[in-house]
Amino acid sequence: MPRKKSLTTLVQQSVGIRLSSHEKICAERMSNLITSIQRLERKVDTLSDSVSKGKGIVAVLVFLGTIVAAAIGFFNYK
Repeated sequence: MPRKKSLTTLVQQSVGIRLSSHEKICAERMSNLITSIQRLERKVDTLSDSVSKGKGIVAVLVFLGTIVAAAIGFFNYK
């Protein structure tokens, strides 16, 4: 007569199935989080580059404005 499967082996199998499906879901979530973080890092890099360029442009404009103001002041005194 064949042996009956015990209740504990059935429970262990169902728990194993639940854990493996849970791990798949968690792995998918983690991969989504990683891609999202990488996307955000790229955006931050581009924004910091834009800000640096903006600061450089402002510095050049201030320098040119200083030269123009000095030239106007020089020609007004004569």
